[in-house]
Amino acid sequence: MSGAGGHIPVLAREVVDALQPRDGGRYVDGTFGAGGYSAAMLDRADCQVIAIDRDPDAIAAGQALATRYAPRLRLIEGRFGDMAELLSAEGVGDVDGVALDLGVSSMQFDRAERGFSFRGDGPLDMRMEKRGPSAADLVNEADEVELADIFWRYGEERRSRRVARAIVEARKAKRIETTGELAEIVRRAVGPSAKDESDPATRAFQALRIAVNDELGELERGLAAADSVLAPGGRLAVVSFHSLEDRAVKEYVRLRAGRTPSPSRHAPPRAAEREVTLRDLTRKPVLPTASEVAANPRSRSARLRVAEKLGVPGGRA
Repeated sequence: MSGAGGHIPVLAREVVDALQPRDGGRYVDGTFGAGGYSAAMLDRADCQVIAIDRDPDAIAAGQALATRYAPRLRLIEGRFGDMAELLSAEGVGDVDGVALDLGVSSMQFDRAERGFSFRGDGPLDMRMEKRGPSAADLVNEADEVELADIFWRYGEERRSRRVARAIVEARKAKRIETTGELAEIVRRAVGPSAKDESDPATRAFQALRIAVNDELGELERGLAAADSVLAPGGRLAVVSFHSLEDRAVKEYVRLRAGRTPSPSRHAPPRAAEREVTLRDLTRKPVLPTASEVAANPRSRSARLRVAEKLGVPGGRA
């Protein structure tokens, strides 16, 4: 279950088991990355996979895998939130499964020049699509209130105001251009914590990345798009890595499974809540095994949720 360079995605076996690829089936890997999920599905069954990624580097690196599995693997550069339109442009209607692996990929995280991590000093970029405003633009141009809101909302950083104030003060002397510069500013503002084993800059960097790439907005659009393209009986498998993502997936599936209560027990359900499209197959998320966490520490926070499209499975035109 490996993609380019032998990369093994988190919860790979569990995701493929959940999607149940079958011969003649059609599946979407909405976050292609190094192609681990795509390869695993193609190895499991004689099926087709349409793989989507917003990162042009991922699409370029995936050409070798596309050649290896030709013609069963198709690569599309774009956002998974635009899944329905991208599939329509390829002449694809409904599909039998959708896999989403949220957040930043290992390939992005491990390359200092992409600016996602403070572990190697590089330009403060963080753009998955390599275009549009960068993290440096946001850090140097947003006002203190906006920065504090980003750190609190997307990073759940308790010292968000202190971090924002420190950034605004530091950029008066010079523009903040690198991950190393920003990490040091954040570390000084946050200070050490005996209760937190992670680097003090972790939450601020997560928050900036989410804001730069509109990840939660994209997730909201992607869940709705996956719901719309799944054939009856088709499955959606989503791997998330922090509570904001997992909460969004949980709430979407709960709503579409008809498990959201009315505001009052005397009031009828709202129209949107009456539209039941999914069956929730994981009331509690699937977690990585101890052996996977030992082999890949980045998997320790992963959560898999699975849902099935309601309706009677049947053939497609």
